[in-house]
Amino acid sequence: MKEGKRQGSRALFALLACALAWTAAGCSPDKPPIVAPSGQEPVETVIKPVETPVVRRPAHLAPLTGVESEDRKEARTVMVVVNNAPQARPQSGLMQADLLFEVLAEGEITRLIAFFQSQSTTDPVGPVRSIRPYFISLGKGYGAVQVHAGGSPDGYETIRKQKIENLDEITNSGPYFWRDKSRQAPHNLYTSIDSARQGAVKRGFGELGPMSPVYSFVRPEPADEAQAARVALGTADSEVKQASKVDITFLLKSYRVSYEYEETSRLYKRSINDNPHIDQNNGETLKAANVLVMGTKHRVLDNEGRRDVVMTGSGPALLFQQGTVRTVEWKRAQESDPIRWFEQGREISLMPGQTHVMIVPDQPTFEEHVVY
Repeated sequence: MKEGKRQGSRALFALLACALAWTAAGCSPDKPPIVAPSGQEPVETVIKPVETPVVRRPAHLAPLTGVESEDRKEARTVMVVVNNAPQARPQSGLMQADLLFEVLAEGEITRLIAFFQSQSTTDPVGPVRSIRPYFISLGKGYGAVQVHAGGSPDGYETIRKQKIENLDEITNSGPYFWRDKSRQAPHNLYTSIDSARQGAVKRGFGELGPMSPVYSFVRPEPADEAQAARVALGTADSEVKQASKVDITFLLKSYRVSYEYEETSRLYKRSINDNPHIDQNNGETLKAANVLVMGTKHRVLDNEGRRDVVMTGSGPALLFQQGTVRTVEWKRAQESDPIRWFEQGREISLMPGQTHVMIVPDQPTFEEHVVY
């Protein structure tokens, strides 16, 4: 009996020894043992999982452009009325604007209404020109300090009655402007956004602007911007057409503003009568991520050709974005609101970057002012 127990113990011991030897040799029933070269210890290969790097997105979006930023852009918006007569071109500083509107002034010329919020520099902006009531209306929608040189009688009356915070080179803020002697007056008056902000502080205006994005912006993943942009182009029911170029006329058939889509940059290059519209500060062509054309009611007020342009209500519009065009609608309930654009009742999303808005008459028809 004892002999049987001893034999069992020896067998169990032999079995354990064999298992230990098997493990030490790197053996298993499923793979052959690792045989080390003569004189070397066996080395076991360890395969580590590949870690996917986490891309951290900047926390903030610029309120008027949707451009990503590490810091919050909360400076007060500055609106500058910019001369667009042929003698005033090329203008300065327009590439640094967040939003750029173009609208008729007297007769058949247009003015550019440039909004600056996310950037502040000492670079020249201008030439600066006079203000109109409907320019003031635009500025109120973005809570802007309004920068101009003079104004129409009804423009000054609107400023007085509505207590508009403004910097006027003629009446209250001359030191924050300068004349460029290489150009002829009145096409030679300039300011800068830094100067305008200094003037606003001096006059006791508020310094804070929007705290969050004013519009809805597409925020594509860095690895697939093109696909994300295509997905963002409207709802499943929206009608999206290809449109790589658009020509816009305000009144004069001899004055044609054009935007042509550039695939490499995914931006629209701006031209006037087929000549690139450049910024004198850097010699580069103006470009926009979004181009909107909207039709509103226009009415001539006097023999000087001054106008009333309706800036509230709703009306037809076209959105040019990523080489496509969509029919949308502009809406604005009151002057304290920015103009917004809708498609089938839903507010559209803008691509990050500068947006250009062309405001044309809706008479006789809106469509006759836009060819694409």
